[in-house]
Parts: sequence; structure tokens; C-alpha cells
Amino acid sequence: MGALLVAFLPKAKPVLAKQVAFVWSLLILALTVVMWVSFDAKGTRFQFRTSLPWIDAWDARFTFAADGISLVMLALIALLVPVVILASWHDAEHSRRSIPAYFALLLTLESTMLGVFAAADIFLFYVFFEVMLVPMYFLIGSYGGAQRQYAAVKFFLYSLVGGLFMLASVIGLWVLGGNTFDWEKLLAADFSTGAERWLFLGFFVAFAIKAPFFPFHTWLPDAGSAAPAGAAALLVGILDKVGTFGILRYCLPLFPEASKYFAPLGLVLALVGIIYGALLAVGQQDLKRLVAYTSIAHFGFIGIGIFAFTTQAGSGAVLYMLNHGLATGLLFLVVGMFVARRGSALVTDFGGAGKMVPVLAGVFFVAGMASLALPGTSPFVSEFLVLIGTFTVNKPVAIIATAGIILAAAYVLWMIQRTTQGTLNPALESVTAMRKDLSLREAAVVTPLIVLILVLGVYPKPVLDVINPAVQATLSDIGKKDPAPTSAEGAR
Repeated sequence: MGALLVAFLPKAKPVLAKQVAFVWSLLILALTVVMWVSFDAKGTRFQFRTSLPWIDAWDARFTFAADGISLVMLALIALLVPVVILASWHDAEHSRRSIPAYFALLLTLESTMLGVFAAADIFLFYVFFEVMLVPMYFLIGSYGGAQRQYAAVKFFLYSLVGGLFMLASVIGLWVLGGNTFDWEKLLAADFSTGAERWLFLGFFVAFAIKAPFFPFHTWLPDAGSAAPAGAAALLVGILDKVGTFGILRYCLPLFPEASKYFAPLGLVLALVGIIYGALLAVGQQDLKRLVAYTSIAHFGFIGIGIFAFTTQAGSGAVLYMLNHGLATGLLFLVVGMFVARRGSALVTDFGGAGKMVPVLAGVFFVAGMASLALPGTSPFVSEFLVLIGTFTVNKPVAIIATAGIILAAAYVLWMIQRTTQGTLNPALESVTAMRKDLSLREAAVVTPLIVLILVLGVYPKPVLDVINPAVQATLSDIGKKDPAPTSAEGAR
């Protein structure tokens, strides 16, 4: 409704379009807060269930519900979208395209993201999974940078191919699962070993591309660097989480035996992603591509947490999905502020920028420290849970993954040193916009994200209380239990 309203506003009133979009997104945030407060973490697994008739012949319905995993993602969407709208206040002005259309696309993207995380019908999830590509395609292709058309097409084609694999599995589910798309009914379906593995692979390939896991990652650096900063923050902060969420919601519960069979493959891909993404990030000269490559490494940690099959690792993975959205979203937005001032994303075009914009450089430092999971920031909690939960069942994987922490320190500190520290680049003194430090609007953008990163870094309990029951239920679906304690103290 908000997207339609903004889209039909006169082009001659761009400020009104921005204001309506921002207020509408705040309304969604307010409703989500009410939803969070109303959620009973000790109650039934899925709450707020709503189901309306749709396609009776297929037993497909408009069914929505939320457990602790999806609720966390819904809250992240509701928080990031108004922040992105505020951060993108002037982004569309340089594209010479419709400003109301830009903010209508952001609201359209929000509606499809909410739908994909709340859907409790397989076919409805697939529809949102595919439709979600459309607004992001136009945000990149119409409002992005120099390589926007190439990046948009590559993003769309990769996701579309993944969607075709999923469609094949969705059809297979309907045929073999009793002619239904209802998630709860399919949970009780009995598949042969071979059928289950093929169905798992169809979903997994689609989700691995969306996440993205190595070697399906090559679209992300192009899309992340070409997209406007706000759209890139949503792309990497939320849209990619559909992949890891889909594995947790669909692959593991619906195909438990196949999940255990392919778990070693998932762990290997995640480990390679951690090391490979970090090594590529170290050598990047484009700030936006650098941040995109860091996300590939971060998704490796999430993948390890999912396929370790322990409560600690699983809860850490879901918490990592939230914290990565906060930290990397903040990092992309701050990089966008630097790029808007300098007119370039190249690291070599900066150097000593902190002497001209010290407050913005300080925010950049905080975002970087959160990205490398510094203790005291929220990503540290999730990363620690993933590693300790994995170590209890697979020590080699946890040890190798720990090397990613060292590499993360290298690429983040190197990025900060080359852009904001050291001798001032003489070219910056001639750039008028570089003399403008953090504005009031920009402060309003970064403050809620910084506050949440710091608060959840020292007190993550309210979020973990929501996540833990859903993760335990997922592990129960695949017949996995946490390993028994081995120490004498643990045994007591």
C-alpha cells in the first residue's frame, strides 16, 4: 500500500515522496515492535498464524506465521528500511530518474522481504523468493553506478537460475508430499532416500546462490559495488539472509536425512568461503567491493553454525544473521557517505580522511570493529557461539574457521588505515564536500545501528531467548541433540 501511494505521487514533489515513504516505514517498524512484544518465546513454535484461501486445486494458501528465527529477520527488515530511506535521501537525485519511483521500490522490496520470511506455504515462499528480485533489479539497474546494468543482469540471472532449481524441487514436493504446499503437512511427509536428496539439492542450490556460498558468490561483489549504498545495505544486510534462512526453514526440517548426508559439503563450502572471501577482501581497492567480499566470509560462519547441528552453533548462526545485517548495513551506509563526499569508492582516492571528517571517520572505525567481531560488539557474541558450538562436535572445522578472525582483522584494519589514517591525501583538500562532517540526518541514520551493536554486544539475552526455542525445534526435526558434556563439572 505504501509503495503504491508513493509511486503515484507527482514527480514534481520528491520531498513529499521521501516523507511518505519514511513515515510509512516507521509505521511498519511500530507494528513490528508490537509483534515482538506480543511474541511468547515459551509458547507454540509458530505464532501470528494467518491463512487465507488461494489456489484450492494445489492446496496453496496465503499462510503466514512467525517463529523465533523469522521474527528476528522481520525485526531486522523493519529497522533497516527506515534507516536506509533516511540514508538514501539524496541518492536518487543524481540518477536523473523518478525520485518517487526509487522510494516506492524500497517499500516494494520491504514488502517482498517481509513476505519471504513470514510465508508458511512453500509455493507462497517461492513466489516471494522470485518477486523479490524485481525491485532490487531496478534499484541496481536504474539507480546504481557505472556498471549498474551488467551488475543488475548478473544478479537477476544468478538468482533466476537458482529459482529454477527450487521450482523443480517445489513441484517434486507437491507430487511426492501428498499434493500440498503446506509446510506443516509436508513436515510429516515420508520421502525415499534418493528423492529426499534430490529435493534437498534443488533447494540448497537456490539458497547457496542467494546467500551466497562459494562458489556461487561472484554476483555479490558486482551487485554490491554497483548498487546505491542504501540498496546495497539491504542487499547484503537482509536479502542474502534468505539463503541461510531457507536452509534453516526448509532444507533441514523437510529433508532431515539429506541434511545430515550433505552436511560435510555444507561445512566445506562454508570454510572455503571464510578463507577465500577474506583473502579477496584484503586485496580490494574498491571500498564497496571490499565490504561485499567480507560478507562472503561472514556467511561462511553462518553456514558452519547451521551445519554443525548444535544449539549453540545454530543460535549463533541466527544471531549472526541479525548482527551481520546491523554491522555490514552500517558499514555499507558509512562507505556510501564517504563515496558521496569524495565522488569515488577507490581506497587510493582517500588517505588521512579522518583529519577532515573526524566524526564520520570515528563511525567508520566503529563499523569496522563490529565487522571484525571485536569483543563488546554484537557480532562477537554470534561468532563466538558459532565457533564454540562447532568445536564441541567438529574441532578441525572450528580451528580452521578461527583463522578467518585473523584475516578479518587484516582487511578491516588495512581498510581503515588506508582511508582515514596516515598522511592527508592532498587531493582531498580540493573536494569541498569532504569538509562536511557527519550531518544531523546522517547521525540519525547511524545512531540506532551503533546503539544496537553495542547493547547486543553486552546483553544479547532478549534476542537469544527468542531464537533458542526455534533452533531447538529445528534440530529436533532432523533428530539431532547437543553432545553430552565431557568434563566432570559438566557431568554434574
